[in-house]
Amino acid sequence: MHPNALLEACSELVRLTLTFEHPADAVVSRFFRDHRGLGQRERAALAETVYTVLRKKLLFDHMAPSGSGPRERRLAILGYAHWQDEEARRSHPQAVHGPRDFLRAALTDREQQWLEQCDAVNHADLLERHRHNLPEWLAQPLKEQLGADFWPLVQSLSRSAPLDLRVNVLKDKRADVQKELAQAAIKSEATPHSPWGLRVVGKPALAKLPAFVRGAIEVQDEGSQLLALLLDAKRGEMVVDFCAGAGGKTLAIGATMRSTGRLYAFDVAAHRLDALKPRLARSGLSNVHPAAIAHERDDRVKRLAGKIDRVLVDAPCSGLGTLRRNPDLKWRQTPKAVEELVLKQTAILASASRLVKPGGRLVYATCSVLPEENERIAEAFAAAHPDFVALNAGEVLEQLKVEGAAQLCSGGDSGNLYLRLWPHVHQTDGFFAAVWTRKV
Repeated sequence: MHPNALLEACSELVRLTLTFEHPADAVVSRFFRDHRGLGQRERAALAETVYTVLRKKLLFDHMAPSGSGPRERRLAILGYAHWQDEEARRSHPQAVHGPRDFLRAALTDREQQWLEQCDAVNHADLLERHRHNLPEWLAQPLKEQLGADFWPLVQSLSRSAPLDLRVNVLKDKRADVQKELAQAAIKSEATPHSPWGLRVVGKPALAKLPAFVRGAIEVQDEGSQLLALLLDAKRGEMVVDFCAGAGGKTLAIGATMRSTGRLYAFDVAAHRLDALKPRLARSGLSNVHPAAIAHERDDRVKRLAGKIDRVLVDAPCSGLGTLRRNPDLKWRQTPKAVEELVLKQTAILASASRLVKPGGRLVYATCSVLPEENERIAEAFAAAHPDFVALNAGEVLEQLKVEGAAQLCSGGDSGNLYLRLWPHVHQTDGFFAAVWTRKV
């Protein structure tokens, strides 16, 4: 594709995304469907440009007015240039700028001069908001929560997330899959904490790989894998994944159960469960039973009250722990939306807890970094449900022989009551989990 044509396509995709009428990944997917002639490299350039604009929106909004031409074109130029810079630094950490010959071929002389002026800006002289690129309603509580760690978090959120895979232990061993990937020229390393994970170098196409086709691997962040591990589902048990979505954790749990027992995948959105079907077919699992429910008090839920060995509540949340992957969320979420989610999380956890039989385990989890969706929900539940006893997440993970278990947890008198994962510390998405057992 000619450089100017690619930049025009980037500009159009930036324009469509910044309306914030739909999630960015949905907008990008729709654009690719409407432009099927795009090659893999063009798709990568388009997606990375848009996501870079979303990650650095406040900075780019600050720089864009000094340029000329349509706003979306100026933002696309900055997004493409910064993405190329980040790619260059991955290979050569001392690099300042990436190769820009392709981009320059699409720019007018005036645009090239403007880009050079933007490059010359000293970031230390910028306002805080232009350096952290977060809405103030989110930046302030993160500063209060993290202190000196706020800026390392900001730095991690400005980069794209690595690609993590989960090896399906029902079919293959991690070391064997790693060798198979290497033969396909895909480099990977074992994840430091999950015993099932591989962290892949770059973002190779996976859909046609034999390992993917036969269900030996699934894309899943290491943090998400640890949530499934924390549930510690056993062979022959009755287990519920209460907010299953597209079923990433469901599949991981089913594999730990060795496809025995009964695993219910509940969700209020039937279309999300539909996305589980092809993944389930590849997985080789026969113990998973997807079921769409109307709400958390559905009759299907009531019939299982007091009968379930393990319940995972991966609750609907703000998703603010996934900003490396979904940077549009920080612009699409609001404090009011978080307040509404907290009410929903409280109700869902209370309803799901009724399923747990005496001696059973309950895990509440989110991919949020906000205490009101995490620790405060767990504390309120514990106060209102004295028949549930909190388990120390750090000790549970140590018993499961997870490497560095204590470093993954925080909170409570012990300092490691809850699983608490951060992108800048653990190189995972931001995750939280609390664990209880019901008194016998």
